[in-house]
Amino acid sequence: MRHTLQRLIIAAVLAAVLPAAAQDKSKAQPIPEPPPPPPGFELDSAQEPQVTIRKRGDDTVEEYRIGGKLYMLKVTPPGGRSYYMIDERGDGKFSRQEAHDSGIRPPMWVIHQF
Repeated sequence: MRHTLQRLIIAAVLAAVLPAAAQDKSKAQPIPEPPPPPPGFELDSAQEPQVTIRKRGDDTVEEYRIGGKLYMLKVTPPGGRSYYMIDERGDGKFSRQEAHDSGIRPPMWVIHQF
């Protein structure tokens, strides 16, 4: 069992090292610039979201704005899971959004993460 594990580790190391050693550095060329987008698909800077990251207490809050209007917040508590506050109607009232949201908020704590 021990010899099998050692052989497996040696094979994994060789598989990672050999392709890098086999590359010829003298033939390396820079990646060319991508072509411009087709007409009608140009990016409009007014429609690009602007993200501002702030600290509020211990929480990290990311504010998302389009055209200067705040439409979403991503709140990340220390050691906790992030959640989103979204202004769905544009009236300034934010509601918490999570996947498969049932509206029930039982207390939940992270016990272990992989």
